[in-house]
Amino acid sequence: MNALAATNRYFRHAARILGLDSKLEQSLLIPFREIKVECTIPKDDGSLVSYIGFRVQHDNARGPMKGGIRYHPEVEPDEVNALAQLMTWKTAVANIPYGGAKGGIGCKPSELSRSELERLTRVFTQKIHDLIGDQTDVPAPDMGTNAQTMAWILDEYSKFHGHSPAVVTGKPLDLGGSLGREAATGRGVVYATEALLAEHGKSIKDQKFAIQGFGNVGTWAAKLVYEIGGKVVAVSDITGAVKNPNGIDIPALLKHKEETGSLINFNGADKMNADELLVCECDVLIPCALGGVVNRENAEDVRAKFLIEAANHPTDPEADEILSRKGVIVLPDIYANAGGVTVSYFEWVQNIQGFMWDEEKVNMELKRYMTSAFDEIKKMCQTHNCNLRMGAFTLGVNRVARATLWRGWEA
Repeated sequence: MNALAATNRYFRHAARILGLDSKLEQSLLIPFREIKVECTIPKDDGSLVSYIGFRVQHDNARGPMKGGIRYHPEVEPDEVNALAQLMTWKTAVANIPYGGAKGGIGCKPSELSRSELERLTRVFTQKIHDLIGDQTDVPAPDMGTNAQTMAWILDEYSKFHGHSPAVVTGKPLDLGGSLGREAATGRGVVYATEALLAEHGKSIKDQKFAIQGFGNVGTWAAKLVYEIGGKVVAVSDITGAVKNPNGIDIPALLKHKEETGSLINFNGADKMNADELLVCECDVLIPCALGGVVNRENAEDVRAKFLIEAANHPTDPEADEILSRKGVIVLPDIYANAGGVTVSYFEWVQNIQGFMWDEEKVNMELKRYMTSAFDEIKKMCQTHNCNLRMGAFTLGVNRVARATLWRGWEA
């Protein structure tokens, strides 16, 4: 099941639980706007090449639309639609005043030079600049993009609209980025995990963790778990996977990866098959990479007691049902990885106010938002006698539906 079908399935289930009017339900599902643009740029060798760019703006009932821009060869309309919709529910679950959006360009960033990436980003911005803005739609980095990408968008947008630091988040600090933003998603994952474990009388210190994906989110989650005293027993990324049942020295692994560009041949752990990580012996499994990695083929073999969805849509609905039957507790993506968009909100607030926060305040506020959101999800679980995923979806969908009705929507 692709990401859009899965997201629609969860939404419709939440709508039934909430008893939403069928016309309101359909209205909430349909995106506010879908944008598709052709981005033609000269390559460094003088040849011309074209890429397709997308931006789906799903809902703005609760505030400006918000969502990342990814550069990846698999970017296509269904995926962008699903991720835009997820952002609508995610911002509502986190209780920050945003709607949802998502964008991307179908390209392989590794095959483009820095100057080609800059030209591509600027052309994309030229094509959509009149449809984004700090009170309309606020992009952020995602897979294949980073602070530099946001800096180029900010600069290009400002050529049309004047200096506008709040038009994007995830910017470099020198251009108004927020302290703590780089670590925010991974830190939010850890705060969410702490809240879930505490609910079950456990703590990070007494758990074994397996982390799939060692990019920005995975590295920060691993580093923070290690610092708290948790035992990271397995880690994987596109270069391979390593394991150590006694715990991996995460700072040493990070140093090894920085020096070699790979996890392989690290002295402090044994090589393992990357697929094996998802079903290895651990207490907490944290998928931090692509969607659909936990599916009906491997869900039965998952041995973790808790699965924290740090990636977007890492668990297929079929797998979700299998895990539920097995008693595995899944913390859904629309809550677990909301730390990034929450600190993006803090960055936007700082830019609009022209007053920057110190990192301690950012992290303190992030923990407060993540803890409060978990408490609200648990209340919905109790009210509707449902699992955490439906607790999060009913919370998010209900908040958007209420905002839509307050604005004067009529059946």
